Amino acid sequence: MHPCTGWLLAALASLTLACSSDSSGPTNGNGGGAVGTVTVGNIFFQSGHNGTTHPAVDTVPAGTAVTWTWTNTGSTPHSVQSEGTTTFTSSQTLTGSGKTYSVTFMTSGTYEYDCAVHGDAMSGTIVVQ
Repeated sequence: MHPCTGWLLAALASLTLACSSDSSGPTNGNGGGAVGTVTVGNIFFQSGHNGTTHPAVDTVPAGTAVTWTWTNTGSTPHSVQSEGTTTFTSSQTLTGSGKTYSVTFMTSGTYEYDCAVHGDAMSGTIVVQ
């Protein structure tokens, strides 16, 4: 075996561990889900990719669809309401788990949103690059 082989294998193993992500979903607080997925919960938005809440933050490439999914919301109404100077089309106020709303972001920029019902208590940001 070449003297550098052991070092190279150790470096690759270390890199693999550093780049792995938890794929158990957004409920564990670590994210690990697909880029552009956001959970709409009761009085929170949560990034499915990186697990952030209040505000939920996701960075996506231009041309990516972002999908918000109502999860365990029961009869509490929520919406995705565009805020700020860079805007997108807001959703209707929806009630019930399993509802979804999607927007494809074609233009780079920072898009802020909240829930029309709960305001700043539920907020998020989509950064499009």
